[in-house]
Amino acid sequence: MALYSEKVMDHFRNPRNVGVIEDADGVGEVGNARCGDIMKFYIKVENDIITDIKFETFGCGSAIASASMATELIKGQPVERALELTNRAVVEALDGLPAHKIHCSVLAEEVIKAALKDYYDKHGIAYDPALFAETHDCEHCDV
Repeated sequence: MALYSEKVMDHFRNPRNVGVIEDADGVGEVGNARCGDIMKFYIKVENDIITDIKFETFGCGSAIASASMATELIKGQPVERALELTNRAVVEALDGLPAHKIHCSVLAEEVIKAALKDYYDKHGIAYDPALFAETHDCEHCDV
């Protein structure tokens, strides 16, 4: 059995939505001190729909694939739906990640929430702070 699925390898080799949105409506950045991975997401929102999303990731292939897949899963979706994206959904969409790489999918979940929180803050949109509470210590990942 291969360590990485074909989908992981495809999103690593051909990541979707890479780049920067200069006039982003929301920007989020998160990192994992243990492994050194860093993800940064930029979002554009129109009429409560994520119309564009770009990312920059410094990290391993699993981090790049997780970020790429997460952008694909929420692009074109309502903001509320993007807030519901879990690391489990990212892992499932990638057809799995090795257990020691699950933290990459957790970063993808956290960076989306960070970008959405920034969007809400910049636009004065009220929100429940519990939606943006620290979500995971990877010992307790949702997979």
